Amino acid sequence: MRFLLHLLVTAVAFWVATRLVSGLSYAGTWPGLLGIALLFGVVNAVLGTVLRVLALPVTFLTLGLFALVINAILLWVTGAAARSLGLGLEVRGFVPAFLGALVISVTRALLNAVVDRRDRR
Repeated sequence: MRFLLHLLVTAVAFWVATRLVSGLSYAGTWPGLLGIALLFGVVNAVLGTVLRVLALPVTFLTLGLFALVINAILLWVTGAAARSLGLGLEVRGFVPAFLGALVISVTRALLNAVVDRRDRR
């Protein structure tokens, strides 16, 4: 149940990002958005882990700010994979990926705080 809740949170975060960030668009339905959220989770788990380990020295030097660049790269890769799978997500460049990753991160943090608070009760 917790996995599905966090998958829904990620899907909502993607929806918010596509509404707020110019250059990030989604043309599809809610089930497709859940598919994109699942794809993002897989990309984040596989490629994100490798990138974070390789970029650890740079992340330390930038006091963690390089993690935002890694998140943008992961969103960009997710957009390319979603486009090739016909899921309807389009990421038009690095700047929209960077801003979209920032919006997704903040939205997920806020929604996860609400979801986790509910789980503790």
